Parts: sequence; C-alpha cells; structure tokens
Amino acid sequence: MALRDALPLASSMSERPPTPQTRFLPQYDDIAKFRDEAFTPNLVGRGAHLQAMVVCFEPGQFIPVHAPRLDIAIIVLEGEGELALDDGTVRLTPGATAFIPAGGTRGIRAETRLKAFQVVSPVPTPADHEGVAAGLERGTWR
Repeated sequence: MALRDALPLASSMSERPPTPQTRFLPQYDDIAKFRDEAFTPNLVGRGAHLQAMVVCFEPGQFIPVHAPRLDIAIIVLEGEGELALDDGTVRLTPGATAFIPAGGTRGIRAETRLKAFQVVSPVPTPADHEGVAAGLERGTWR
C-alpha cells in the first residue's frame, strides 16, 4: 500500500503552515468515514500548530507502532482495541484517553470498529509518517 493511499492527509501537507480556519461539526459522525484498505484519518481541522482528526478503523486495522517527533492526544469515541506505548500495551475502550509526548512510541490496533479523536502537534509533515508507511507496507502493526 502506498503512503499516499494510507495517509491521504500527508500528501496534501505543505512545508509552510496552513492558514487556520474555524470549523464546527455538530457530531463527529458528520465526517467519520471508513475504508476497507486501511485506517482512515478524517480531518477536523489543521492550524499553524496542530491538527485534529477523527480516525476510523475497521476490525484488525492499525496505525503501526512508530515514534514520530509529534505530541499526540487521543480519546476513544467508540469501539475497542489496543494502544502500544513505550512500556507495553494498554486496552482501549470508549472514553480511554492518552497523551504521548514527541518521540514516544505509539500505535493503535482495532479489535472492533473503532473511532478515535486525535490531536497532534506540530502539524505533521510527510517525513513524520515514514514509520507508519513502513509498517503498512510490512502489513504489521508492531
């Protein structure tokens, strides 16, 4: 699977910060989309310093374990799965919340259909997704 197919947001990012725009969604399901091929990042908004997404996973889909230079905050909205961290793996259920600082190891694997709200800072560049692309090419989350 090509990086541009797995991470559609990465291919649209430029090196200079985007112009921030205000966006309101009455319900996160207004943008929550799934794909059969891989997890689906659905952009809520991107500013000069952070990016917010609703990330959707079908059972068995994953974001491979990687350690980018980005801070991330995650809230599980629906579904179950597991989150790989530096020191092990924790169970994800609705309401689970995590913060992982830049350089910290992270990866998500869905056991059921899963939706999570994720905020990353700074705004990712294509280089930040190299570890994700490599894991998707291997077909393994660890």
